Amino acid sequence: MSEQTTAARPYAKAVFEVAREAGKLADWSERLAFMSAVARDPDMRGFLDNPRITREARAQAFIEVCEGHIDDHGRNMLRLLAENGRLALLPEIADLFEEMKAEAEKKVEARVVAARDLDAKQKEGIARALKQRLGCEVELTCEVDDRLIGGAVIRAGDLVIDGSVRGRLERLASSLSR
Repeated sequence: MSEQTTAARPYAKAVFEVAREAGKLADWSERLAFMSAVARDPDMRGFLDNPRITREARAQAFIEVCEGHIDDHGRNMLRLLAENGRLALLPEIADLFEEMKAEAEKKVEARVVAARDLDAKQKEGIARALKQRLGCEVELTCEVDDRLIGGAVIRAGDLVIDGSVRGRLERLASSLSR
């Protein structure tokens, strides 16, 4: 776990609790995604990293850029993050919030990288098997990577299933080199 993730966790947890109690998880998800995108912008990163700019000025500039996408709670959050020198943590805060939201909603995002396009029946089978194994709803994202040669690699939370030909060949080569 990175230092940034550790520093971001209390903020993400606080925002999550406020959003859940207000029944506004989806709204906060959108707000945080927008604020995260702003924080990732190279120009904004340069602005945030400039030691000559006061924390108050950073907060005000960030709020102005986000205007129309945030409410008073969002503005207060940005002021608090700026006051504590933590605006750059917004991407990590957003990621952690999404993890907490998915856990609360009993959902997990699964990423399937396959050697070729999967048809609807294959996707449905993978989603059903993951749902049974993980005990929650599964949202699949599929990609194609012909470097896998055949098969697929599935990532869902902490679970990684490498059923690719490339992965098998790498494991075989590793065991032969011992």
